[in-house]
Amino acid sequence: MRSKKTARRRPPSFELSAGVLCLDFVNTLDDRPSGEPKELLEQYEDLARFGEDTGILEPAEADRLLALSQAAPGQTQRALRAAIRLREALYAVFWAVMNKKPVPSAAIITLNQFVQLAAQHSHLVETRGHFEWRFDPAPDDLESPLWPIARSAAELLASDRLAFVRACSSKTCQWLFLDTSKNHRRRWCDMKVCGNRAKFQRFYNRQKNGV
Repeated sequence: MRSKKTARRRPPSFELSAGVLCLDFVNTLDDRPSGEPKELLEQYEDLARFGEDTGILEPAEADRLLALSQAAPGQTQRALRAAIRLREALYAVFWAVMNKKPVPSAAIITLNQFVQLAAQHSHLVETRGHFEWRFDPAPDDLESPLWPIARSAAELLASDRLAFVRACSSKTCQWLFLDTSKNHRRRWCDMKVCGNRAKFQRFYNRQKNGV
């Protein structure tokens, strides 16, 4: 299992605009502020494709996990439940941090469980004079895509970058992202989507009001 993006052979299934793996994973529940959020991880194939889109799975690894999921429905459902449990714990933690609220203890406990599991399946590798984390090849573990996601969250939470986690200013979106802009004033998850919608709405309001 790799931790860097590699060449892919399929068009992407997910819109990745958060700038960091763990926040892209949080955004797999779309329209969260609405009364009818859209689940983007409806089946195991979605989780495998997310892994391929983000580069944490090679295409062959994604295919292998997908084949295994079709042959082991019980394990597949457990893996999906684990993915949702991790995602919602991440959301609870980062949302509390952004809003300067107490972080729910249950969310931290859940996150730590996944972080500890990830640590059991990772090791240091020397590459061209420096070291990096690598995850064990795990073609038969349906929860393996969650390991790098949990490590990504732990690294972000323990870094100075945590102060730059933002939520999209669109009240109908509120996707999370890491603000790496020069002045740290980024407002939108994606300027091409929510940013343009806001610009159009302002233009519409000015025209309506005759301004």
